[in-house]
Amino acid sequence: MIPDLKSFGFTSEHQALYDTAYKYAEKELWPLLPKMDDEDWFPDAAYRAMADVGFLGTTVPEALGGANLDFTSQALVAEAFGYWNHCFGASWGASENLCVNNIVRNANDAQKEKYLPRFVKGAIGALGLTEPGAGSDALGSMATTATRDGDHYVLNGRKMFITNGPVADILLVYAKTNPAAGPHGISAFIVEKEFEGFSVAQKLDKMGWRGSPTGELVFDNCRVPAENLVGAENHGVAVVMSGLNIERAFLCTSTVGVAQRALDLSVAYAKERQQFGKPIAHFQLIKGLLADMYTDVETMRATAYQLMKEINDLEKGGGGRGTIHMRTAMNALHTGRALMRVLDSAVQIHGGMGFMRETEVNRLYRSGKVIEIGAGTNQIRQTIIAQELLK
Repeated sequence: MIPDLKSFGFTSEHQALYDTAYKYAEKELWPLLPKMDDEDWFPDAAYRAMADVGFLGTTVPEALGGANLDFTSQALVAEAFGYWNHCFGASWGASENLCVNNIVRNANDAQKEKYLPRFVKGAIGALGLTEPGAGSDALGSMATTATRDGDHYVLNGRKMFITNGPVADILLVYAKTNPAAGPHGISAFIVEKEFEGFSVAQKLDKMGWRGSPTGELVFDNCRVPAENLVGAENHGVAVVMSGLNIERAFLCTSTVGVAQRALDLSVAYAKERQQFGKPIAHFQLIKGLLADMYTDVETMRATAYQLMKEINDLEKGGGGRGTIHMRTAMNALHTGRALMRVLDSAVQIHGGMGFMRETEVNRLYRSGKVIEIGAGTNQIRQTIIAQELLK
C-alpha cells in the first residue's frame, strides 16, 4: 500500500518521489528477494544499475552529479525500498545514508570532489564503527588505532558486523588517534578497499537481512593518506554521534515499509485462507490481530515521519546530545518493539505457512529482530532516554 504522504504534511514532490521509488522497487527489486534470502546472494549488478535511474548519490550535491535530496526525501525512498525488498534496502541504506551522507555532511571539498561522484556512478559504501569487543560501547571500547606516519595514517584493528563490508568500494572508518583520550581521541577516515593492509576476514552468516552482506574487516598496517582524515584529528566523535542519530531515524522510516508489507500480506492471506467453510478474516480473533497490526504500523509511521522532520535540518556535528538524541532513541525503541509485534502476528495469521522459510512473512520475521539490536540496542536506547529525562 502506498501511503498518502500529503496527509502527514509532506509535499506533492515527496509523494511523486515515493511513488517512483515504490514502482521501481516493485519491478526491479522485489523479484530479487527470494534468491537473496535463499542463497545469501548480493545482486551487485542490480545495485550498480541504480546509477542509471538516479537512486545512487541521493544526497550528493547536483554539482557533483547527485540528486541533492534532503534527509526526509532519502528516508522516504528507503521506506519504499523496504516495502518490496528489505534486504536490498539494508545495503542501499548502509551505503547511501551511513557512508555517503556522512561524507556529504562532514568531508572537506577536496574529499567530496574525489569520492562523491564515484558513489553516484555506482560505488558501494560502508560504515566501519562496531568491533568484536566494542558494540554498545563502540566509542569507549574501540581498539582500532590510527598512527600518523608522514603523509599517511597507519590503521590497525578489526571491525565487526559491518553491513556491505564484503562488497564495499569505499568505507568511512573510525579509529583512535589518541587512545588515552578515550571517546575524545577518535578520528574518521575514508578508506578504499584497494588500500594496502585492508582485507575482509569473513562474510558473516545471518538469520535475516540475507543478501545484504555483513562482514568482519581487518586493518593490518593499513596505510591511509592523511588527506583522507574527515574533519579534525581526534574530533571524530561528533561525526559518529551526529551520524548515529540520523541512522536511527533513517532505520525507523525504512522499517515502516517492512511493517506495512507484513500487514498487507496478512490482510490478503486472511481473505483467501479458508477454514471451517469461510475465510479466516471472518473470525474475530484474526480481526483483532489485524487491528492491532494496523495500529502498530500507523503509530510507527507517525513517529518516524515526525522524527524525519526534526532531524532533517540537524546541524553539522549535532545530534549526539540533548533532546534530539533522546527522541531518536525513543523512535528506534518504539519502532523495534512495534515491528516485532507486527511480524509475530503476521506469522501467526499465516499459520503453518508462516513457519516456512520460503514465505515472504518468514523472511520479514527473521530480519525484524535486528531492528532491536542495530544502531544501539533497545537497552541502550532506554538508557539514553532515561539519562536525558533525569538531567
